[in-house]
Amino acid sequence: MTGRLAAKSAIVVGAGSVGPGWGNGKATAVLFAREGARVLCVDLNEAAARETAELIASEGGEAAVYRADASRAEDVQGMVSACLDRFGRIDVLDNNVGIAEVGGVVDLAEEVWDRVLAVNLKSCFLTMKHVIPVMERQGGGAIINISSIASIRYTGIPYASYSASKAAMNHLTRTTAAQYAPKNIRVNAILPGLMKTPMVERSAGLAQSYAGGDVEAMWRARAAQVPMGHMGDAWDVARAALFLASDEARYITGVELPVDGGITLKFA
Repeated sequence: MTGRLAAKSAIVVGAGSVGPGWGNGKATAVLFAREGARVLCVDLNEAAARETAELIASEGGEAAVYRADASRAEDVQGMVSACLDRFGRIDVLDNNVGIAEVGGVVDLAEEVWDRVLAVNLKSCFLTMKHVIPVMERQGGGAIINISSIASIRYTGIPYASYSASKAAMNHLTRTTAAQYAPKNIRVNAILPGLMKTPMVERSAGLAQSYAGGDVEAMWRARAAQVPMGHMGDAWDVARAALFLASDEARYITGVELPVDGGITLKFA
């Protein structure tokens, strides 16, 4: 590691993994720490966040844990206060919270729509709302919002609520980036493609839609869709987040970076 985030403090929201293996947030938190950042690992599942923090500590990094529902303002305020109390500043915010529910507009229950929008979009609004004033006082910072290629393309699976929430996140990223560029606060989005992560593995709706519930068959079907011939993994997202968080991206803001093996080149 080269210390690309040395002396920086980062919040990774959604730093736990829903199952064994590496989710995007878990990999990002660990990679940030490997590059020198002090990391607040935030998750609704405190045990999952703690597992990530313990991995960081086992490698000699510094991490703390905070349990929060990022769709609740009081939880987000507590998260920000906890980071400032522990590390004194917030240089990087990585918004990695997200849920996906299969269903088009006719099929989805209203309460499912509301829940997905709250988890995926309101959390992004709230975390930026409470972190940006801290970054303003510090003289700058970097925000990375984890979106999806489903925000810009129809991938063959009906995700009305997921697609809408992530599309709104993209434009919230753009407008916030434009507003706060004079304050040296950079705001960018990453659009993962077809990834092999615990979240996808545990999505019964996805496995059903792809392969009648057969997870292994789903993996094969998803890999076959990608021009590179294979799915990405959490480390691909983490490396993109590291770049956008680092000073190497100091002149980049308001972008939507696909990390997708070229699959969006196929969807018209």
